Amino acid sequence: MIQAKCKISRRLGVNVFPKCGKVVARRPYPPGPKKKRRTAQLSEYGKEMREKQKLRYLYNLREKQFGNYVRNILTRRGGSEDAAVALIQALERRLDNAVFRLGFAATRQQARQMVSHGHFLVNQKRTTVPSYQIKKGDEVALRLQSRQKTLFKELGPRLKSYQSPVWLELDAEKLTGKIVGDPSLEEAAPPVEMSSIFEFYSR
Repeated sequence: MIQAKCKISRRLGVNVFPKCGKVVARRPYPPGPKKKRRTAQLSEYGKEMREKQKLRYLYNLREKQFGNYVRNILTRRGGSEDAAVALIQALERRLDNAVFRLGFAATRQQARQMVSHGHFLVNQKRTTVPSYQIKKGDEVALRLQSRQKTLFKELGPRLKSYQSPVWLELDAEKLTGKIVGDPSLEEAAPPVEMSSIFEFYSR
C-alpha cells in the first residue's frame, strides 16, 4: 500500500503522502516495471490534471468529493484569486483536516478514520463526519472514553512540543483545540498551481 502511494507521489513530482519521506526524486522514467525514458511533454490538460491530483491526494479525498468542492467554489466565485483562498479554506475546515492540523493524527488518512470511529467531539457533541465544516469559535476535543486507548495514550506528551497553525489554538493538556481564525492560503502553502485546478474544472 505504501509503495503504491509513493509511486503516485513520484508520478506527481511532489510528496502527497507523508510516509513516503520528505523528498520524492523524479526519475527519468515513469513508475512501473519498465524503465522508459520520459520523452513526451505533458499537454496543458495533463498539467492541469496533475495539479488537481496533487491537491486531491494531499487532502485524502475521492474524485467526486474533490470535484464537488471545486465546482461549488466556481459557481460562487468564478476563477479569481479569491476562489483559491475559498477552496483551501473549505478543505482546511474539514473536521478530519483540523484533527490532523492539531497534531492528534499523523496523517489525514488516519485523522479521517479517527473521526469516522467517533473519537472526537465538536462543541461537546460526538461527530463522525470527516467532511464536517468547522467554524470560528468551535472546539474540537478528544472524547474521554477514547483517551485510554493505545492509539492516544502518548498523545499528551507529544503534543507539548507541537506547533499548530495560527488559526487553531491547541491545549495539549486538555487534548482540545479551538478554531480561533480563518485558514490562509499562505500558511497552508499547498505545493500546487491553484489556477490550473480551476482551469481543469472549467473545461
